[in-house]
Amino acid sequence: MERKNLIATIFLKDGKAVKGKHDPESAGDLKELAKVYNDSGVDKLYIFDLSDSDKEHETNLHTIKELSRIMEIPIYGAGSIARLEDIKKLLYAGCKGVILDGGRHDVISLAKEGATRFGREKMLVSMENVDLIFKHKKEVMEHVHKLVVTNEAIIESLGDITDLPFSVIIEGYDKEHWVEVLKKDCVTGIGGPYISDPNTYVTELKQALAAEGIETKKFESAMEWAEFKLNPQGLLPVIVQDYRTAEVLMMAYMNEEAFHATLSLGKMAYYSRSRQELWIKGETSGHYQYVKSLTVDCDKDTLLAKVSQVGAACHTGNTSCFFQELVKKEFTTKNPLRVFEDVYDTIKDRKLHPKEGSYTNYLFDKGIDKILKKVGEEATEIVIASKNPEAEEIKYEISDFLYHIMVLMVEKGVTWEDIVEELNQR
Repeated sequence: MERKNLIATIFLKDGKAVKGKHDPESAGDLKELAKVYNDSGVDKLYIFDLSDSDKEHETNLHTIKELSRIMEIPIYGAGSIARLEDIKKLLYAGCKGVILDGGRHDVISLAKEGATRFGREKMLVSMENVDLIFKHKKEVMEHVHKLVVTNEAIIESLGDITDLPFSVIIEGYDKEHWVEVLKKDCVTGIGGPYISDPNTYVTELKQALAAEGIETKKFESAMEWAEFKLNPQGLLPVIVQDYRTAEVLMMAYMNEEAFHATLSLGKMAYYSRSRQELWIKGETSGHYQYVKSLTVDCDKDTLLAKVSQVGAACHTGNTSCFFQELVKKEFTTKNPLRVFEDVYDTIKDRKLHPKEGSYTNYLFDKGIDKILKKVGEEATEIVIASKNPEAEEIKYEISDFLYHIMVLMVEKGVTWEDIVEELNQR
């Protein structure tokens, strides 16, 4: 059976998330929603642009671009798509596909243009009724990859007249009804307010659906528990690492129950040796560890878990359990991002806590024009140094340039994480 998708929806008004087309109430902070969807097991995100002016449309496009930088699941853009240029802007903003309005009189020509320019697989069409299929079945089949049904009353009739797959937007959650809908071969997934609610833990929902025979995208281990080499207590050590920063957070142990619970929940579960029971990390503190990957070492006797950590990993409140330094030899880190972040943090500290005689504080005191002037001067110095056959001068000038760029970044509130996310998106 084909695996089904569970889809979150976000409605944008003036660059903010609202609860629906006709409900202007805030749906929450977009960055927080993005983190929840990334961690909770959501498979796709449909974003509906509710703008009613060109200015608001541009604001929402910018928001979609910002979201695409932090989303780890595919995004599909919908709303305010009236021309090929709108399709292009959404795709360039990071959307994997666009959802055209099936009620528009020109939707067929728009789908044809979009499919010709960007590919049929990027063209989806929303359906409130079956009129479009009745009138233009051949053209829809030719230019559209998938349908998005916004009126579940047409599911049966739509499935009878087209072979195109479609997802369905459903308002509430009724398990029996969802199972009935998802068991249809033509239905590829379900979306709507229930999945979009940040309090819905989608991975657990997938387990409930799995019990009813609905296959979804969930964690499945490439190895059986019996293949691991356990310690004398019958446990498997687990090293836990932050998936973004690679910082080692903690070390714990799993038994078979904890291993299967981790796969099932999508959250790290361990065996507590002191309490001799299953321990789901964060169950009491809220500091859950959402699984990003599990890797076994060459001897099959230790797991490396990369996780999205909520709050602190350590019960002391420290980010990592490894904070008590015993021995240290001075060394220079070779991790480029760590170096950049350390320098950035020093510059940021100077801005927050000025130091007399500090050149960095001199730049902040003079303001943005002075900072920009220095950035321009240092860029020019790089050009001049590049004409010199000696590499040393180039390294010196690039270092100066990067320092001044970081002063500018601090001044404008841009972090290295923002830059890395942008580069990764490209």
